[in-house]
Amino acid sequence: VVRRPDDIDQAELERTVEELNADAAIDGFLVQLPLPEALDEDRILELVDPAKDVDGFHPVNVGRLWSGQPALAPATPSGIVEMLARSDIAVEGLDAVVVGRSRIVGKPLAALLLERNATVTLAHSRTRDLAALCRRADLLVAAIGRPAFFGPDHVAPGAVVVDVGINRVDDAAELERLFPDDAERRAAFEEKGYFLVGDVDYRRVAPIARAITPVPGGVGPLTVTMLLANTLTAARRRHGLEPS
Repeated sequence: VVRRPDDIDQAELERTVEELNADAAIDGFLVQLPLPEALDEDRILELVDPAKDVDGFHPVNVGRLWSGQPALAPATPSGIVEMLARSDIAVEGLDAVVVGRSRIVGKPLAALLLERNATVTLAHSRTRDLAALCRRADLLVAAIGRPAFFGPDHVAPGAVVVDVGINRVDDAAELERLFPDDAERRAAFEEKGYFLVGDVDYRRVAPIARAITPVPGGVGPLTVTMLLANTLTAARRRHGLEPS
């Protein structure tokens, strides 16, 4: 772990990235985001050696991903695809709606699903009549960072629901607004002082979904796993054990 102070300047952080690029003992690394506002995040990500870019954010890896070429893909979307495969949920031919257009989840996931022959709609918080669009989906991916935003009116019976959101609710009034008269959640909140909830209202959606991921414990662990998988892939490619 290479730690730098929050007040690091652009030039010093760029030097740190270049040192990691040049270090033959390092097969892969990432720059923890978000960066302080004073720094040029895009410039820093573009400096990372694409062969060591285990986050999959370098424009070269983004372009290779969308071109269907071997690429280090972002960990969260890769984890979602892996989780679906290991759950015997074939995405080929499915009508998939991905809500959220970030470069971390939404956009790369759309590319990965298209590569696997799903029909993909990439929606976002400004999509008109979002609930109606979501109800068309065989596969709904929620990734907009709004606690318990997606309820039964967003989900078709029998749909597969993947909840990417991890939202920390630490305000009692917000908890009551989201989950009125929920004694169990209130007790957990009083014990810890906060409550973690996904973008999907799990308890109301789960009964109508074919399959659904929990929060926490769903997409999160797969993200970590795929980051390590990317690191292994980067190492194998650098040592000539796998096509680059």
